[in-house]
Amino acid sequence: MIIMHLPGLLEEYSIFLPIFGDICLCCPLNVNTYAVTLSPEIALIRFPLAPAERAIARHEVREIEQRHTQDGLRERDSAAAQSDREDDVVIIYNRVPKTASTSFTNIAYDLCGKNHYHVLHINTTKNNPVMSIQDQVRFVKNVTEWREMKPAFYHGHVSFLDFTKFGVKKKPIYINVIRDPIERLVSYYYFLRFGDDYRPGLRRRKQGDKKTFDECVSAGGSDCAPEKLWLQIPFFCGHYSECWNVGSQWALEQAKYNLVNEYLLVGVTEELEDFVMMLEAALPRFFKGATELYKTGKKSHLRKTTEKKPPTKESIAKLQQSAIWKMENDFYEFALEQFQFVRAHAVREKDGELYLLPQNFFYEKIYPKN
Repeated sequence: MIIMHLPGLLEEYSIFLPIFGDICLCCPLNVNTYAVTLSPEIALIRFPLAPAERAIARHEVREIEQRHTQDGLRERDSAAAQSDREDDVVIIYNRVPKTASTSFTNIAYDLCGKNHYHVLHINTTKNNPVMSIQDQVRFVKNVTEWREMKPAFYHGHVSFLDFTKFGVKKKPIYINVIRDPIERLVSYYYFLRFGDDYRPGLRRRKQGDKKTFDECVSAGGSDCAPEKLWLQIPFFCGHYSECWNVGSQWALEQAKYNLVNEYLLVGVTEELEDFVMMLEAALPRFFKGATELYKTGKKSHLRKTTEKKPPTKESIAKLQQSAIWKMENDFYEFALEQFQFVRAHAVREKDGELYLLPQNFFYEKIYPKN
């Protein structure tokens, strides 16, 4: 701080003077006079005083210092509380098999170190999507109380679980991706026989079966039966017995209800890049950099089923005659419409590229006035 001398102003009291940059406008200082900077804007200039006056001045200085200390503590506590709120977030991606779920999950793995969150795989025995009641309690307790893992991104082939049933006040954020039901079944059919390029050496359950999907449909095989289409509805419906009754109208309606009311965002495999972009905009704490990674990254997230052959029109038409396909397709169309509605209010396309819309709301008429 630079002291500027103003002759003739020396008196026996303390004064506060503004600082302009590093320049303090004050009076001549002698050996008993000193300056104390209280803030970037204010300096306290203390002059020789009588004992009583010095005691009063010391008391005033202590009060000022205490106020500054308290203000600093409040700011620090406020910043810490904000950080705690941002970190006390859990995302659950209860991924449906063969919907590009591994491709999307690997984006989360690629970003977790950079964005400072944890990724945890929910590995259930034999990939059973329904948990026992005791495992439901354990899982809810882990997700809500395992603070060392927060912020956290959980993923696994598990059906929707309603946390409010367990008395939880702060629920996790659910997201998901679904796919055209016949395309998902075809992909799963060939995956069981030939695997994918993600883990090409792993032996699959139906390895050695060379029968095509069309041949399976023509022969009325069980692996391509309409009942095998019944998967996306129960994954969204949840842990109720009726959800897993194939062809249940109640399960379809419950799945739709949960999609709209319990999920932040549900994308579709066919428009995965748009889903990634919207997640980055809505949840940057987790997905900052996801869109660029998806477009231009090392592609560690991409995964493709091997030896997959598209079905013929005849095979597709045969499956579409079933009531089960009609219900699963109804759910898919419902999810697609909802996703496109959300996207229409979030992004625009220009010259073949998507870009996010800026914030289009603000606050006004704020009362009471200070």
